[in-house]
Amino acid sequence: MSGQQNAQRILVVGAGATGGYFGGRLAQGGRDVTFLVREGRAAALRQRGLRITGLGREDVMEPALVTAPELHGPYDLVLVTVKAAALPQALADLAPVVGPETVVIPFLNGMAHMDALEAAFGAERVLGGIVKVVTTLTEDGDILQMNPLATLTVGEQSGPPSDRVLRAVETLTVPGFKASATADALASMWHKWAFIVSAGTVTCLMRGPVGAIVAVPGGTDFVHSVLAEAGAVAVAAGYPVPDHEHQLSVDMLTQPGSTFTSSLYRDVVAGRPGETEHLLGDFTRRARILGADTPLIDLVLMQLRVSAATA
Repeated sequence: MSGQQNAQRILVVGAGATGGYFGGRLAQGGRDVTFLVREGRAAALRQRGLRITGLGREDVMEPALVTAPELHGPYDLVLVTVKAAALPQALADLAPVVGPETVVIPFLNGMAHMDALEAAFGAERVLGGIVKVVTTLTEDGDILQMNPLATLTVGEQSGPPSDRVLRAVETLTVPGFKASATADALASMWHKWAFIVSAGTVTCLMRGPVGAIVAVPGGTDFVHSVLAEAGAVAVAAGYPVPDHEHQLSVDMLTQPGSTFTSSLYRDVVAGRPGETEHLLGDFTRRARILGADTPLIDLVLMQLRVSAATA
């Protein structure tokens, strides 16, 4: 890597289970990383350090931290890792640090955040980002990695990988996760969204893990129906899920004995604010615009809205 690329300044927005993991690994790898966090998280990280545990190891680091009033820029790469509810404040905070050459890479799922980022900073500054990692925050605020899977895929929203994408991927290549470039990132984002919606619908509506769902009569057929419903929306949007990706989704959501649940379901069980509207609500809204029917997804969305209103 060239010295110029090595010197790219990276701002990681948020230090939760996802941002803390990827930002932590980047810091370990010698990259120039700063975390934008709230006061409470900053105090906890200064006291305890950023800790990544699990898979037989523990790594502790003291990352560079800033709160919104301390921000000054611009940064070269801005990794937006907050959840949907925190995005509006993050957009306001980031205004001083997004310059003409800044590249913004979102880690969120769904598509609504792309609209918001483009409105704030211009579509030309926003790349597509697809993250796969299985981490959670412990009660102590540590990041627990539960599976070796850890990938970060970056690309222009449409078209082949550009020079700036390749530079970003080179900077983001460190031990601890696999960084790669992709063409037509919006397509990959839609494919992941369709899976997340399917997994959320299946596990939230049935209130259990995949193994328990497919063990009862009709469970496997139900999974196939949900996948077909979400897949039809992706087709209507112009991003059909490739056959091999569809089969991977089928395998994951019909595996006998599997303890897999969706993040939406885990949020519901834990009583945490979830991303129901960002992931499911926006999906069904776009489905209606596209003329696609989503009766099963509509049903779980209604259930989750009622549950939230009566909590």
